[in-house]
Amino acid sequence: MKKILIVNAHPLAGSFCDAIVEHFVAGINSENQQVKTVCLRDLKFDPILHGGYRNPTELEPDLRMAQDYISWSDHIVWIFPIWWGEMPALLKGFIDRTFLPGFAFRYKKDSPMWDRLLKGRTTSIITTMDAPVWYHRWIMGGHGIRSMNKFILRFCGLKLNRVTYFGSMRFSTDEQRKKMLEKVSRLASK
Repeated sequence: MKKILIVNAHPLAGSFCDAIVEHFVAGINSENQQVKTVCLRDLKFDPILHGGYRNPTELEPDLRMAQDYISWSDHIVWIFPIWWGEMPALLKGFIDRTFLPGFAFRYKKDSPMWDRLLKGRTTSIITTMDAPVWYHRWIMGGHGIRSMNKFILRFCGLKLNRVTYFGSMRFSTDEQRKKMLEKVSRLASK
């Protein structure tokens, strides 16, 4: 049975990302898959890593729970908007605080190399943006997703299987959004 963790990183309740989460959960085949969700805006934690990695702040209970869910999972689905070409600050703060040395990675002694402690898990991203997808990917270089994949996910051993982009959200019609959510349900059923 595949264990799926869904991370909703939109800071605003009632966003389209919330609808994506609902449709993804509804589309999952519950006979073959277990699912847990984490909505970052509902967690109580300080997103700032005040002491850096040398003197990290003690994890709040919600972040310990999130680490337990990550450890439990086989696959993590990240759902978030692209703002200013990047993930929202809430998601970055969550990663800074939870993807700690000893949990997500471990530097090797006397070596520039590291162990990827989340290895063996897969991941996917579903993201929304006001820009057209082609503009984000081809003109701006898809920086937000590329940096998340290369410097966070791969660094910790997570294998990115798929990125699903929904663009031009500001101008999308109800019919277009309905088709987007149908696509989310199809993705979840796979």
